[in-house]
Amino acid sequence: MTRRFPLTALRTLAIHTQQLDNPIGRQINPDQDSILEMVRKLGCLQIDTLQMVKRSPYLVLWSRLGNHDANDLDQLVYKSRKLFEGWQHAASIIPMEEFRYQMPRQRRLIEKHIDSKENETTDDPFGHMCEHVLTRIREEGGLRGSDFTYNGPRRSGWWDWKPAKAALESQLACGNLMVANRRNFQRVYDLTERVLPDWVERKEPSPEERDRFWLEHSVKALGVCNPAQAADYTWMKLRQAIPQIKSMIKEGILIEIEGELMNGRSETMMVHRENLALLEKATEGEIEAGRTTFLSPFDSLFWARQRDQKMWGFRQSLEAYLPAGKRIFGYFCLPILHKDMLIGRFDPKLERKEKHLRIKALYLETGIEPEDEVISAVAAGMRDFLRFHEANDLSIEMSQPIEFGKKLIASI
Repeated sequence: MTRRFPLTALRTLAIHTQQLDNPIGRQINPDQDSILEMVRKLGCLQIDTLQMVKRSPYLVLWSRLGNHDANDLDQLVYKSRKLFEGWQHAASIIPMEEFRYQMPRQRRLIEKHIDSKENETTDDPFGHMCEHVLTRIREEGGLRGSDFTYNGPRRSGWWDWKPAKAALESQLACGNLMVANRRNFQRVYDLTERVLPDWVERKEPSPEERDRFWLEHSVKALGVCNPAQAADYTWMKLRQAIPQIKSMIKEGILIEIEGELMNGRSETMMVHRENLALLEKATEGEIEAGRTTFLSPFDSLFWARQRDQKMWGFRQSLEAYLPAGKRIFGYFCLPILHKDMLIGRFDPKLERKEKHLRIKALYLETGIEPEDEVISAVAAGMRDFLRFHEANDLSIEMSQPIEFGKKLIASI
């Protein structure tokens, strides 16, 4: 009979495998080795352009490691080449030893381009542009999109790229180029042969081998999930994931359990066999979630859709792309994790020149009271958050409840 596990154990395991359970201050002087190991455990860090505070990859690391030198991540990606920019959950920073799992997608895109060229009956201006950007990079070295002259009409939006930028991204996706550096967050593209280290394995896996690798890692990193959520973690369609999941269940790599969810409901879920003992320890109270921290809207804890609602009764939402009048909480809210609970969120804006952190809105979830223990833990997290952002002071413009904001300011 499938064993049933309590909700508290599921939460604790999920937080543990996402490396979010150590109290702030437990990790002493995180360095590049700590960061590299963290990325390997999570699988990747999602890249995003929003920077109300530090950008998401740096914030995800802070949530787990606390205050550290944010430049260490850049060194790992663009200097020592132990990480690289690729596509996994989305545009992501990925361990370099996993580069070969990009190759099936690159091959598929190349074949698609060849097929389209064979069916093309007219001139191919985009193909010429691709050849042009590759020739310039081959001759001049790494280039940004802004290094290519564009005299056409003004582009209409973020994804409405000028032709050279579109060609660069196309060649990046096909594997002819890699991101060699960033300057003012602009990608510097260079030939893959000049960026990819010699030690990296280049044997292309089959699509099935790649899917299996990503899905197994997804279940490990999530701790506990259903098949759709394992697929979500690596941005894979469920119908593509199911054959590999069924195979791993049959082989005993993934173990089916019955998991208790919110409101007493239950669901058949999966645990990696290496995590089953951890789940049993969490059930016995031998593993506890002890960290209070703040999470990026792009944090991997939220990549498995609906798990936030099913396991925490919390609906994570990024409202940056909604009109202001339709936002409920704010532009770029960071969820507050307190031990094994998601207890609130806040909408921050770092005033960099003034070294001031402005919290435009601060919320506690319904049923969470601003008790002294909660205030003390959130204040400790906020002090470390301020240090990480080199901010000297903090203001709170709106708080629900009002008492929460007042007590928090008084405790910092």
